[in-house]
Amino acid sequence: MKKALTYADAGVNIDNANKLIGIIKKLAKQTHRPGVMGEIGGFGGLFSLNLRQIETPVLVSSTDGVGTKLKIAFMMDKHDTVGIDLVAMCVNDIIVQGAEPLFFLDYLSTGQLNTDIIADIIKGVAQGCRQAACALIGGETAEMPGFYKKKEYDMAGFAVGIVDNSKIIDGSEIHVGNKIVGIASSGLHSNGYSLVRKVCFDILKLKINDHVPELGHTIGEELLKPTKIYSETVYRLRKEFSILGLAHITGGGIEENILRIIPKTCSVRMYKESWDVPPIFPFLQQAGRISDREMIRTFNNGIGLIAVVPADSSQEIIERLGSIHEKGFVMGEIVERKASKQQIKWIEKQ
Repeated sequence: MKKALTYADAGVNIDNANKLIGIIKKLAKQTHRPGVMGEIGGFGGLFSLNLRQIETPVLVSSTDGVGTKLKIAFMMDKHDTVGIDLVAMCVNDIIVQGAEPLFFLDYLSTGQLNTDIIADIIKGVAQGCRQAACALIGGETAEMPGFYKKKEYDMAGFAVGIVDNSKIIDGSEIHVGNKIVGIASSGLHSNGYSLVRKVCFDILKLKINDHVPELGHTIGEELLKPTKIYSETVYRLRKEFSILGLAHITGGGIEENILRIIPKTCSVRMYKESWDVPPIFPFLQQAGRISDREMIRTFNNGIGLIAVVPADSSQEIIERLGSIHEKGFVMGEIVERKASKQQIKWIEKQ
């Protein structure tokens, strides 16, 4: 061998990685909040906790990814929104326990470091962090030649928040007579995309830029809508109302996620057709001949977050949600559980 090999010859470009760090530093500064120490580029992210108003601090953490929704970003060659999804999937999981999001880290791996694509991804992450009022304080970008197809990547996120032990929302105060309030999703969010892709591209043979009249735009635009981040919504509601339980509607749909917070002594009575279902869901159901049961356990069906609240405040909460440009629906109630009965039942709309 006449030439001495370098890391670049093996497919890893350190110069590109260093250039990218400079871009990420600028984006991370846009997410700055009290507690952030230093900047991107150290071995670990530093965050100083202000505990003066918290008697018994509890840290709450979550990690998640975006799943095969990334395939839609690859098909569209559009990468500036999946970072929002990444933040949302992590942050929405900690706010339902009453936590205030503090900081976020990401992990991104790709076959070849394309600085334009990575910069777009991190722009989305930074935008998601601003929506969630948390700071992007670190992360890792790995270049792994031969591991991914060209222009493809995978990503994971990590969120940490804080809550006073006395203010944790764990569903323990949920009781018979409470109402269930659903808060609208922005669409599919980031779950069920393996089935979505099968319906859209294998069964319907759609192309990513095909216009779908039922949706009002292209299938790609619909499928790439970012996941809604609910941290500001939850913060505002908790300032004014008693929130007894919160469930983030992700994998497993409405049923499986709400049952995660309901005491074993209670059952849930859900009202059919009590909320607005975005067009993408009936479109998929009809095209894929998907049963009602499969739809409700796979997709959010238009509800991204569920709150269990006292009955006498449910309508006021719906009105408050409207005032902050969120759609809310009374979609069920908590009833007594009988030993021989299932814990959730769907009935006609009240």
